[in-house]
Amino acid sequence: MSILPDVSIVYFGDTARTPYGPKSPEILRRYAIEDARFLIDKGANIIVIACHSAASCATGELRSKLDLPVFEVVSPSVEKACLLSKTGRIGIIGTRATVSSNIYPRLIPEKRPGAKIFQQPCPLLVPLVEEGWLRARETRMIVRKYLRPLKDKQIDTLVLGCTHYPLLKNIIQEKAGKRIKIVDPSREVAQKVASFIGRGTGMPANEETKARKEFYLSDLTPHTFEIVRRFLGQKVELQKA
Repeated sequence: MSILPDVSIVYFGDTARTPYGPKSPEILRRYAIEDARFLIDKGANIIVIACHSAASCATGELRSKLDLPVFEVVSPSVEKACLLSKTGRIGIIGTRATVSSNIYPRLIPEKRPGAKIFQQPCPLLVPLVEEGWLRARETRMIVRKYLRPLKDKQIDTLVLGCTHYPLLKNIIQEKAGKRIKIVDPSREVAQKVASFIGRGTGMPANEETKARKEFYLSDLTPHTFEIVRRFLGQKVELQKA
């Protein structure tokens, strides 16, 4: 929304079936196909898989079944991490599904031969974000504990391998230390989409087709509204899918 403010966006959050992190690859592929078809029915002509768990398991499935461009958060993160890392020692934090898929250890060496990839599943971070414990002492302690094995491996670059983690970026950077560079996949994939459609960091508004923002969720609760406001930094209208 910030990089392409004048591009229409239709968003679907599968709140009725989340979290995706603990799910099996088979279930994630099925969910991803259903999610994408919902978005296409709402007029989408580019799909962005903004969930690392789904991206790590279902990207190939979507690209083989959908006749439109499919972007995902993993590949841009791989490119950025390989570019930033000086030592080739790269850390990944993510859900169990993302870590178990080994998508990053498979893709990073293709771009950076000889790179060493160290992964750490962080299952407690998503519920902490959704509870709004973004500055809590307990969150700082848990982040520090998760990062300790990666710091011991002397990584110099860290990929935030889950959509929720950028909300903890300040704490993660603090506990990782200034020497470690952070890769925020949300910005990287947005830049890829901007480059693909040739709009740079914005485009002239089309008066006849004013950009619209539509947000659909598969389940709505009062807590959901607060989570969305926390992510976007503003209130938006939410619709039940």
